[in-house]
Amino acid sequence: MKEIVFAEKLHAPDIEAKIRHPRIFEVFDGLEKGEYLQLSNDHDPKPLHYQFIMEREGEFTWEYLEEGPNRWCVAIGKI
Repeated sequence: MKEIVFAEKLHAPDIEAKIRHPRIFEVFDGLEKGEYLQLSNDHDPKPLHYQFIMEREGEFTWEYLEEGPNRWCVAIGKI
């Protein structure tokens, strides 16, 4: 596996709940093709993954780097 260099890093619990998903999408949308966002969270961000599938199908990659139990970390790439 190649080393991923992250253009942006976000820790979801640091973002106010009501703006969390919009902020993550804002950062993702600001990425250049081939860049990655590292998202860490205190739970599995599956609902966000489903939202990405619905709203950005074919525009992203999603790779778990850590899968709990206390921390999840995902590399979200822009294609």
